Amino acid sequence: MKLKRHTTEVFSMSFLDCICCGFGAMILILVLTETGQPIVLEKVRTDMHGQVAKLQAELYEIRGETDILNRDLKGRIEQLSLEKSKLAKLQGDLSTVKGQYQSSQKESEIENTEEGQLVSAYQKLTDEMERLLKAGYHRPKNSAIGGIPVDSEYIIFVVDTSGSMQENHWDQARKMMEEILDIYPHVKGIQVMDDEGAYMFDGYRGQWIADTPARRKAIMDRFKTWTSFSNSNPVEGLLAAVRTFWAPDKKVSVYYFGDDFPGESIQAVLDQIDRANHSESGERRVRIHAIGFPMPPRAPQFGNTRYSALMRQVCERNGGTFVGMES
Repeated sequence: MKLKRHTTEVFSMSFLDCICCGFGAMILILVLTETGQPIVLEKVRTDMHGQVAKLQAELYEIRGETDILNRDLKGRIEQLSLEKSKLAKLQGDLSTVKGQYQSSQKESEIENTEEGQLVSAYQKLTDEMERLLKAGYHRPKNSAIGGIPVDSEYIIFVVDTSGSMQENHWDQARKMMEEILDIYPHVKGIQVMDDEGAYMFDGYRGQWIADTPARRKAIMDRFKTWTSFSNSNPVEGLLAAVRTFWAPDKKVSVYYFGDDFPGESIQAVLDQIDRANHSESGERRVRIHAIGFPMPPRAPQFGNTRYSALMRQVCERNGGTFVGMES
């Protein structure tokens, strides 16, 4: 019995179904892929806009901070320039001070030399005095030169610095001060004040200026250009001199220079000075002298006359001498 062969068809219905399904799946994948892409792109585009906006905001903020920093930097540069200017000025001042210091050192060396010479001269003078004392010579207790007692160890000049003195008598007053210093070859202390009680050298307020040739020269040089407020009333200056510098162990003389007294009462001034310059025992504390300078011929003479009358009484009551200068 013969078996019949079955013939196999290559392109059967099942094969075609598989092919069709594969193509369908591919088409479906393509369709799904194309439909999802715009959503992703839109999202990416949105995110990029946000980042750009954020970066722009940060850029604006950085620019603002940059402007602030630039202004701050400009201010710092100006401040630095100012500090450099101050530094340059201070360096100049330092150079000046160094120069003055070197000058002071030289002056100190000169003073030491002069002091050595003075000590030597003083020793010789002491030896001569001892020789004279052994020979029986005794100097009067209240010796005077030109009528002015010179027994004091400390001297104070109280000067009227008013306009009338400055304009009419300043050179003469300076010369008179120099002459008075000459009659005191050496004292323990000097001071110069105005009639208000203000000091010529404020650095020596309330203390004595050492008597050296250099200090005397400094006083005379300063006197040339010394200006100070004045009401031509001797009370304040004299009272300040007595109250500040009187001491039981010191012999002090005050020299007042003036030309006018505009006060109302001479007696009131005398009473104030008496209270300040006399101890409980009635003895004077300091000796007060006065120099009277005349007013110009055409100026009112009333104040000058009252000044002379006042200072004559002050000197008489306080162991001093009044000297009236001629025109």
